[in-house]
Amino acid sequence: MTIENMLLTGSLLLVAAVMLGKSSYRTGLPLLLVFLLVGMAFGTDGLGVHFSDMHTTQSIGMIALCVILFSGGMGTRLSAIRPVLLPGLLLSTVGVVITALLTGFFIWWLSGMEWTNIHFAFLPSLLLAATMSSTDSASVFGILGSQKVELNHNLRPMLELESGSNDPMAYMLTILLVEAIMIPGDLSAEVIGLQLLMQFGIGGLVGVLGGIGAVRLMRIYVRLGADSKNGEDPGQTTAMLSILLLGVVYFTYSATVLLDGNGYLAVYLAGITIGNTKVTYLRGISKMMDGLTWLAQIVVFLMLGLLVNPHEMLSVAAVSLLVGAFMIVVGRPLSVFLSLAPLRKISLRSKLFVSWVGLRGAVPIIFATYPVVAEVPGASQIFNIVFFVTLLSLSLQGTTVISLARRLGLAGQSKSEPDEFGVELADELPTSLHTITLTDEDLAMGSTLRQMNLPVGSLVMMIRRGKRYIVPDGSRRLYPGDVLLVIREDDK
Repeated sequence: MTIENMLLTGSLLLVAAVMLGKSSYRTGLPLLLVFLLVGMAFGTDGLGVHFSDMHTTQSIGMIALCVILFSGGMGTRLSAIRPVLLPGLLLSTVGVVITALLTGFFIWWLSGMEWTNIHFAFLPSLLLAATMSSTDSASVFGILGSQKVELNHNLRPMLELESGSNDPMAYMLTILLVEAIMIPGDLSAEVIGLQLLMQFGIGGLVGVLGGIGAVRLMRIYVRLGADSKNGEDPGQTTAMLSILLLGVVYFTYSATVLLDGNGYLAVYLAGITIGNTKVTYLRGISKMMDGLTWLAQIVVFLMLGLLVNPHEMLSVAAVSLLVGAFMIVVGRPLSVFLSLAPLRKISLRSKLFVSWVGLRGAVPIIFATYPVVAEVPGASQIFNIVFFVTLLSLSLQGTTVISLARRLGLAGQSKSEPDEFGVELADELPTSLHTITLTDEDLAMGSTLRQMNLPVGSLVMMIRRGKRYIVPDGSRRLYPGDVLLVIREDDK
């Protein structure tokens, strides 16, 4: 295939994915599932685009996953995750191991049945389970981020922390089990413990240091621009700093891997470090990273859709359905309840909801390419089963997350964000934007801005009433449900 044909096919895929993705808001399907289905429609069993390179898939998946995890880390506020740090880490470590063990034993038990067409030994059964043991950060960030509904009891930061930090554990389990199968007897409990310690210790250290180093480089770049006679255009500064951060992401990942650490954990922690540090132009950089993240997600899901051959999944459909049902109904809930057992303050309804948000997505499928590349016996069946379970998870769980939250009484009042008004302030200004949704209590003293008791140093910039945007004045009558965009002076 010539480069022109590749560009033509790729551009058609991107355009089709974006346009058809808009239908997700009407159909209720998760946006990432739509991208996956578009890839399958263009694939070998669809329009005939042939793509079967597992090595390329693994490499592109790694590149994309670094961006997704880094961007997710940048959007994670320490103030939000601090109250849920312990449960989030328990779910992302102990929960992953319990899910892998329970599902692995179930797959091994299924393999012993005469009617099944899979015959995995114990270690391959665990390997198959390990590839699916983590929740997918792209799916969780995508579904929760696209919804306006707030979740009570800090559930959203808990789920985002879990999905952003549990990939390293699943990756470690996958790599260790591949090595154990391909090099029998070479691994012991001491070796495994040492590898886990190095992976997480080095990954955590390099990630934090990488984030701190990136912040210093950004400040040096901004200071050099300020000291020059001809100041750099703010838009160009934002673009250059975004490119600088992209370089830091891949330097952090590759340096960590070379030191035998976990690169995925490193880039996630680097993102958290940068996102929680006061840096000029960070808002614009975050928007550019969001665009790159969506591009990475689209490319990965389209590529994975092209990679799979649906007719091959039919041979393992029955077994995959049983495995998926076990993970959704038994494996994930048990891992959540067992790992969170010491934390009695978390309610039963919250645990049930967290159990349901065990979304699988691109990450399990990418991890399933590792056995194929390593030529593990039965690797093709492992890949097809993981793909089928991912489709089941996104179709069933992904479409019912918010409705279940409402049924369990965990969905709070939706909150408006300043971004919805399309107004931005320069990062260096000592001001910030906030929104206020008016209630009857707010209007008890009067129904105009002049009669409202706004804090000193606050000014209403705009009013949103339904789909209308209104320029305020002191005599404008206000109603419950109106959303005010307020600019405030930051505390010095």
